[in-house]
Amino acid sequence: MTTPATSAVTIEEVAAAAGVSRSTVSRVVNGSTAVSPAAIDAVNKAIADLKYVPNRAARTLASRTTNALALVVPEDPTRFFGDPYFASVVGGIYSRLASTPYVLNVFLASDDQGDKTTAYLRGGNIDGAMIVSHHARDSFIERIADSVPVVFAGRPSQPEVAARSYYVDVDNVLGGRLGTQELIDAGRTRLATIAGPADMPPGVDRLIGFEGALADAGLEPAAVVAADFSEQGGADAMRELLASGTQVDGVFVANDLMARGAMAVLADAGLRVPDDVAVVGFDDSVIAARTSPQLSTVSQPTFTQGELMVDVLLRLLSGGAPERVTIVEPQMVARDSVG
Repeated sequence: MTTPATSAVTIEEVAAAAGVSRSTVSRVVNGSTAVSPAAIDAVNKAIADLKYVPNRAARTLASRTTNALALVVPEDPTRFFGDPYFASVVGGIYSRLASTPYVLNVFLASDDQGDKTTAYLRGGNIDGAMIVSHHARDSFIERIADSVPVVFAGRPSQPEVAARSYYVDVDNVLGGRLGTQELIDAGRTRLATIAGPADMPPGVDRLIGFEGALADAGLEPAAVVAADFSEQGGADAMRELLASGTQVDGVFVANDLMARGAMAVLADAGLRVPDDVAVVGFDDSVIAARTSPQLSTVSQPTFTQGELMVDVLLRLLSGGAPERVTIVEPQMVARDSVG
């Protein structure tokens, strides 16, 4: 009785035996480092057990380079073009790519209906991707990360993705502490926060920092109102806070855009910043210097974050082994909104 030819074994069969996706098998076969050690072991065991022989032509095709990278932003275009955070990160990315042969394609995919963006990025059209401003609901991100090397701006929302991903993050817990401590040091004791979305790690981490600084000072939060990182969201949150009747003398706001919206509502209500209510933002964007009074804010080095993302991705593409997690520290920038 003859033994069936090993070439009859397909990559799909290897993927099924290893319990991974077809693209993960392809990445292991082609020597990619952007795969977890556990997945590599599972794929190699399945290959050995099934006596799988990769097709040479397919391997050559799969390993070709495009000199193209993708920047994926799971946000509405209005948010992307209206938030200075994105301009700063993209500026850092372009600065670092200028001396390389790579071109950058930008994809705005707040809801990848029909998997159009995902299918394109998984179709061999790019060498790697950077993902900025991701939410827990963005399930399509995991499919992209399973196909090409990916570096995230910030810790991925999904814990299972974060555990095996490369990302460059700001210490948002520290930033939340710094902003809140600035208010405490100014003698403010009835502190509220306008927090970011609960499905985004920066929103969660900055809130943790706010609560931690208060706890260390023996204070309780006066109020916590969540918003969506937009100026309108900050304004709506401040209206909600004022309507509740809660007495506050300081507000830590999780980004500068929301802080500007909140300050406008305070002015409309006849409350003076910082005399009646002190305000601290987060980002140190161009907005901070254009509010009246100028906004005290936590500075996060977003331009540097963009540069570091490129550094990590290029090391992955060249077969290197960069650190999975790179953390940069924020700093407090005192202006006039605290007093």
